[in-house]
Amino acid sequence: MWAILAVGSAVFAALTSILAKTGIEGVGSNLATAIRTGVVLVMAWGMVFLTGEAGGLGEVSRRSWLFLILSGLATGASWLCYYKALQLGDVSKVVPIDKLSVVLTVVLAAVFLHEKITPKSLAGCALIAIGTLMMVK
Repeated sequence: MWAILAVGSAVFAALTSILAKTGIEGVGSNLATAIRTGVVLVMAWGMVFLTGEAGGLGEVSRRSWLFLILSGLATGASWLCYYKALQLGDVSKVVPIDKLSVVLTVVLAAVFLHEKITPKSLAGCALIAIGTLMMVK
């Protein structure tokens, strides 16, 4: 099931880039990010209430709150940078650079979460980096 959801994530992420580039015309990148964030906020809380998970809010630990807040701040910073980059550049160049996050995530997971980097994942990261350079040059 996780693989199907991951493919769904990739499809929706691709649509996000195309729809965002089209929608950002004549709109400031910060305002566009705020509009998008508002929609995501309503959608996310709608799912929480629809699935009955709202009752678990009081059970979230302080540590989880801290890291979820930090993750939210990182997401916000990422979106602000992404929308400004979309406004200034071509989607076909912005998106591959944005996807270098895969390589950075693997490195950060090894450093901070002590996840093992296998030769296969190292080769994959190298190919992503090389592919990105080929696409943006």
